[in-house]
Amino acid sequence: MIVNFLKKQMGERNTNLRSEVLGGVTTFATMAYIVVVNPLILSEAMGPEWTSALMVATCLSAALATVLMGLFTNYPIALAPGMGLNAYFAYTVVKQMGIPWEVGLSCVLLSGLLFVVLAFCRVQQFLVNAIPEGIRFGTAAGMGIFIAFIGLKSAGLVQGNPETLVTLGEYTRPPALLAMAGIVLIGALHVLNVRGSILVGIVAVTVAGMCFGVSPAPEGVVAMPEIPAGLMGQAVMHLPEAIEVGLVSIVLTMLFVDLLDTAGTLTGVGTAAGFMKPDGMPRAREAFLADGIGTSVGALLGTSTVTSYIESASGVEQGARSGVANYVTAGMFLLAIPFFPLASAIPVYATAPALIVVGVMMVAQTAHVKWDDMSESLPGVVAMIGIPLSFSIAHGLSLALLIHPLVLALGGRWREVHWMGWLMAGAVVLRYSVV
Repeated sequence: MIVNFLKKQMGERNTNLRSEVLGGVTTFATMAYIVVVNPLILSEAMGPEWTSALMVATCLSAALATVLMGLFTNYPIALAPGMGLNAYFAYTVVKQMGIPWEVGLSCVLLSGLLFVVLAFCRVQQFLVNAIPEGIRFGTAAGMGIFIAFIGLKSAGLVQGNPETLVTLGEYTRPPALLAMAGIVLIGALHVLNVRGSILVGIVAVTVAGMCFGVSPAPEGVVAMPEIPAGLMGQAVMHLPEAIEVGLVSIVLTMLFVDLLDTAGTLTGVGTAAGFMKPDGMPRAREAFLADGIGTSVGALLGTSTVTSYIESASGVEQGARSGVANYVTAGMFLLAIPFFPLASAIPVYATAPALIVVGVMMVAQTAHVKWDDMSESLPGVVAMIGIPLSFSIAHGLSLALLIHPLVLALGGRWREVHWMGWLMAGAVVLRYSVV
């Protein structure tokens, strides 16, 4: 029965098992950093004694949400606790505002439950389907520039500068040189039409880094971490405190950022994979439902907001087209729990070339922008530039959603604005006015 179900999913997307396994493994390889990074960020607010338990919570929530996305939508879009929202939880909510982390988890749970309610009401589906094509393609390209920029930063090829904001990094350092070699290797393999070029590049750079002593070899193969028993249920126990009026803004902020991040990822990855239709993205409601359930369960396990990952584009580029790739990625997250030493041994400079190459490929979506129509091209470029410069999919997409109806209305074409366009623009104004 399971085999037939998997065959049905692959048949629906006209793909094969090899492509799905390769894509699923590649997606995990580019996301593996979250297994280490998320616990480290959250433990700064919750205490270092929770680091091991947080790693388990991260892997379990990611695996569950990723499987649900595959089951509900048959899309190869993986989910995990989101970067940005975990920092908001740790540094703003807990450390800056002084809210106990248990109450913070309750806020995450409330935002997840609201997300589920909105999904059933098809609010998010209307949102995705109402996004104009110019913004869709601009968002895809902006995400490409964004992840390429993250890759350049992780590789040390670019760095911050107080006068120019960003400048050339220390490109002669070993990590940067290995990253550049990885970029060339993946690019060359891609030119040769070698399947799995991205995954080969990640493994090759990782092994080379260990051989040259740039990064340490794994300390072991298997290590059983602590089960997050002390974290489980804290979100429910402190719900009454989180429902207080003073915490409403925190819940709404988590909800809004997650909504826009997921909408942006679905739009960008969906466009790159060919899932988007002229009238929007099929099964958008189910995709948001998987996100909301993932966030709710993640809060119960003890981690911050779960959201869709743009790194899924790397798996799509390797041929992933169905939910089968998600089951592979989810399995890798589960394997990462006992094989934590191996997963944590993948250095950021090894995944950087993958992000850069995938980012370049996603920028190709700009070819579909209607450049002769300013109402389409201007918001598209705003999303394209705003996402990497604000270092946030949510911020860049918000700017584009605000500009689009205003340009049309002032240009005398207000009848062309979808009613949801005005609603989204109003939500953007409210979000940045109140929070």
